[in-house]
Amino acid sequence: MNIVVINGTPRKYGRTRIAAKHIASKVNGKLIDLSTLGLPMFNGEEELNELTNVQLIQETATEADAFIWLSPEYHGGMSGALKNCLDFLNGDHFRSKPTLLFSVAGGGKGGINSLNQMRLIGRALYAHVVPNQMVLDPHCFIREQDTLTEDAAANVQKLLEEFIQFADKMK
Repeated sequence: MNIVVINGTPRKYGRTRIAAKHIASKVNGKLIDLSTLGLPMFNGEEELNELTNVQLIQETATEADAFIWLSPEYHGGMSGALKNCLDFLNGDHFRSKPTLLFSVAGGGKGGINSLNQMRLIGRALYAHVVPNQMVLDPHCFIREQDTLTEDAAANVQKLLEEFIQFADKMK
């Protein structure tokens, strides 16, 4: 199964990137890393579709069987980097494809708003956004090792296994 994991943070050393790399390795997925890709700002002009990085995300999305989106929560919402990436795509890329959502929050009450926004955008793109989702708070990470804690990794693994079972049935 071809699962595409989109790291929706523009930060090169953020927790979202740590989580995205972990998840991509666990599902043997293709990682689109928005912290290094350097997409231009979407403006709807056709000539942007000729850019190499835009073609890369469009081709990768076309070939995908399923998606996992990750976003930090910035000011009560999903990252502009992820929204910008999704704006280069359309319903043909996501139609009926299973999509799993993760938010990486700063703690407290963060995370749920970015999940809600991703869910709304997924619905607009005709993705089959699964009901289960996860927020990863700061206590879920071991920053010095750029990894998830053992408990967080186990919870992520359980959710990924459930998602893969569902995606296999959808295929």
